[in-house]
Amino acid sequence: MPLTLSVVIPAKDDAPALERCLTLLDAQTLPPLEVVVVDNGSRDSTAEVALAHGARVVPEPARGIPAAAATGYDAARGEVVVRCDADSRPPADWLVRIARAFEDSPELEALTGSGDFYDLPPGRSRLHGRLYLWSYYVTMHAALAHRPLWGSNMAMRRSRWEAVSAEVHRTDPELHDDVDLSFVLGPRLVVRYDPTLRVGVSGRSLQGGELLRRRFRRAFRTLAVNWRDTPPWSRWAQRLGPARAGSPPRA
Repeated sequence: MPLTLSVVIPAKDDAPALERCLTLLDAQTLPPLEVVVVDNGSRDSTAEVALAHGARVVPEPARGIPAAAATGYDAARGEVVVRCDADSRPPADWLVRIARAFEDSPELEALTGSGDFYDLPPGRSRLHGRLYLWSYYVTMHAALAHRPLWGSNMAMRRSRWEAVSAEVHRTDPELHDDVDLSFVLGPRLVVRYDPTLRVGVSGRSLQGGELLRRRFRRAFRTLAVNWRDTPPWSRWAQRLGPARAGSPPRA
């Protein structure tokens, strides 16, 4: 029997995009155990759209994606917690591929993939996607001492979340929640990056202006907050040092 999957989607005033995302989740070849939409204080019909698709709506009034995402993970009931954004567009085989990855590798603790920017001009979509995601994975790998998770397309065993749920900085709205989670999961995390596990994503924050500047500010803040606890040289020493008895193999 396949592992049970909970899909968590933090959302705020995302009704039109969420409608498309949930329609695509309805068409998955492996239906999830549940879809958890965390309503982060929406003033539009986000909650109504979620309920119309049979999703479980969990309110989180504290502002920010870190709080909303953590609340969703807390609420998840599946053996594997899958995360995407309200504007993600997953293909029909997305969940079955995630389930198989965890079933085929019992030591695997987390999985992350790539994306295609569906709302950028055709000539820029592939180039921006490759440059942005390549730079994200390379720079954050160096900062973390392992592959990072990417919030638009990621999954982790619920047991791993439960082990670190008290450590994430869920009250700071100016952090990148996926990077923060990657930090607290620890440098010995067994995580796989699958470049063929792709979803459609919005490129609106990559087109310049305040959204792009905010992404960079949040990136530097997330690094600073977490490096106070474990600087990169310490993380790499832990990563490359002798494995503890009973520890799973690193990936």
